[in-house]
Amino acid sequence: MAIPKHRLPEWVQDWLEVIVPGGQILGIMLVAFLLQGLLRRLVRKAARHYQLPGELVVPINGLIRWTIMASAVLLVLERLGVSATVLWTAFTGFATVGAVAFFAAWSVLSNLFCALLIFTVRPFRIGDHVEVLDTAEKPGAKGRVVDVNLLYTTLEEFNTPPGSAWVQIPNALIFQRVVRRWHGEPPSPAALAPAMPATGAEPQAASPTASPVAQATVPAP
Repeated sequence: MAIPKHRLPEWVQDWLEVIVPGGQILGIMLVAFLLQGLLRRLVRKAARHYQLPGELVVPINGLIRWTIMASAVLLVLERLGVSATVLWTAFTGFATVGAVAFFAAWSVLSNLFCALLIFTVRPFRIGDHVEVLDTAEKPGAKGRVVDVNLLYTTLEEFNTPPGSAWVQIPNALIFQRVVRRWHGEPPSPAALAPAMPATGAEPQAASPTASPVAQATVPAP
């Protein structure tokens, strides 16, 4: 049951317009802090369960932090008496800028999203030998997966000295091509070539035979 305002002490009544918004602002900040901590713990548990790398966990935590902070700032401004129309105009403006930036950086963001799919779906693992093909018939980039980051999948080229040549493939390209995977080292082309039958003698060239059409008869003198 709320206490009537006139029953409060005079000094409290003088500061009531400051105490109430201040308490609400402190409550908003406290809830935002607790919510951020809870979501970060959930992200850490998911990262351990799906074995996500730290390069992916850091931007997720940053996105959560900035989203909660922006929401808390909007609520604080509303408690301070800022007009809802002003807040809505600011929100739509930021949303428009964000949408334009999203489409401008779509190629980078698609690689980030595909990196998340690689870490969760696991089409291959580090150490596997893969070949990225345009089609199943045409050869493509082949090598051992040595690293997967937010933008690129790095392959150490097959049949080259260790540490001499790498191929960096954008993560988005992995989901647009056919991927052949070996758990061990792929067979060499020589092993796949059909064996030639051994013969004791070299094949002899067939003697040319005269064509009846090409033959000419020379009359006797």
